[in-house]
Amino acid sequence: MSARFLILHNGSAVPFHEVPRLELTAFLQQMIDAVDRGWRVSSYFGIPTEAGATLCCALSSASDGSIALATADAAGSFPSIARFCPQVQLFEREIAEQCGLPAEDHPWFKPVRFHRSFVPGRDAWGRAVGEPIPVGVMEYYRVEGDEVHEVAVGPVHAGIIEPGHFRFQCHGEEVFHLEISLGYQHRGIEQGLMGGPDPRAPFRMEAIAGDTTIGHMQAYCMALEALAATRVPARAEALRGIALELERLANHTGDLGAIAGDVGYLPTASFCGRIRGDFLNMSAVLCGSRFGRGLVRPGGVLFDLGPAERDDLLARLDAAQSDLQGAVEILWDAPSVMSRLENTGTVPADTARELGLVGPAARACGLNRDVRRDHPYGIYRMAQIPVVTAHHGDVCARSTLRWLEAGKSLDFIREQLKQLPGGGCRNEAGPLQPDRIAVALTEGWRGEVCHVAITGADGRFLRYKVTDPSFHNWPGLAMALRGEQISDFPLCNKSFNLSYCGFDL
Repeated sequence: MSARFLILHNGSAVPFHEVPRLELTAFLQQMIDAVDRGWRVSSYFGIPTEAGATLCCALSSASDGSIALATADAAGSFPSIARFCPQVQLFEREIAEQCGLPAEDHPWFKPVRFHRSFVPGRDAWGRAVGEPIPVGVMEYYRVEGDEVHEVAVGPVHAGIIEPGHFRFQCHGEEVFHLEISLGYQHRGIEQGLMGGPDPRAPFRMEAIAGDTTIGHMQAYCMALEALAATRVPARAEALRGIALELERLANHTGDLGAIAGDVGYLPTASFCGRIRGDFLNMSAVLCGSRFGRGLVRPGGVLFDLGPAERDDLLARLDAAQSDLQGAVEILWDAPSVMSRLENTGTVPADTARELGLVGPAARACGLNRDVRRDHPYGIYRMAQIPVVTAHHGDVCARSTLRWLEAGKSLDFIREQLKQLPGGGCRNEAGPLQPDRIAVALTEGWRGEVCHVAITGADGRFLRYKVTDPSFHNWPGLAMALRGEQISDFPLCNKSFNLSYCGFDL
């Protein structure tokens, strides 16, 4: 990485005025060059100014655990680099929407969440102040030709799921292109955090994506702890790690059952639905909430684990592991199931790398990346979880990866429960230091969660940026459908199982 970027490590903070402010063209070229050398864009956002915006980029490197920061000023508009660096195309559209600045030469420039910019009266698409912005009303990519047809799905779906619109361009049953439009439940979380933190902030963080409560809450706490120079007790770090792996187990188990259900294999679907509940109940043993709400707070955790609860969790883990093994192994032994999973929804490794995919979706394509190892934090600085990868990038690989990761998480939780450190569970977090920037990465069950917090001169949030792993991975789902049968969409969609609300911040 060029010396023109400031280097720091996960969960640390530096003075914001020390982050290099580059000339805009040089800033963008540095981003392109860094991605060409293997860095990833973890976060790219704008801080609104009177003239336009201050662009801020956080790049991450798996090779040495570094995070690189730089900024640049843009006025009136800013050049798009999406043609050279596809993983920024959504970030650029988000910057345009939030800061009201057009992204020049963007290959497919349109809104992300269909809301007004953070700056009253400024709009990247030139819409009038009082003009309604109906969600999903925009131009869609179209394929022309004989017997080519378009299939529109959503935003209201037959199942009880979140809203999202999918537009397929098909020839017969073959999908030429899938375009995904979200934004139907934009909640204004990032805008609402400006000027914070306030007492509501932890509850907002726990609801960014309800199935990733621990992943997002730990990133938020890491950012605040860095900004306040607060040390977290070792026992609290272990309990946070246990909670995060329980969250992973519950969701991976649920996904394995849902994938089995999508191919009509009901034994595994039924068993995993019940076993998922067992893992959720283990989170309730930790803190009283099946989704881990109220457990993680700045400075540590609010609930300790006594000997009786620890022994109870160990017994529950043994029973759940035995049940899960029986439920999933019959899945792999069914030829009719494997014929549906193998070679379906394949994403090549080069495509995954170009799009910046994260988590199981990336590892199923052979990309060996995991924040717990590459940017260790909390308990993962002391206890590593082996990273599992697959190589085919299809539904089978994404399913198998979940199964293998579940085994690693079970071993990790059991080890941590047997050797919990002594001492307290929380230290009081002090006030946030002014003029600082902190970057926090965690490995949520879908992949990398990134929070960037910047404080102003008053020690309050000047900007708080959240990037859920689904933000990186939705384009991967679109690529998985190219050349596939449209009837395979539910299966491909479930094998990614991305968050709508985590995207619709």
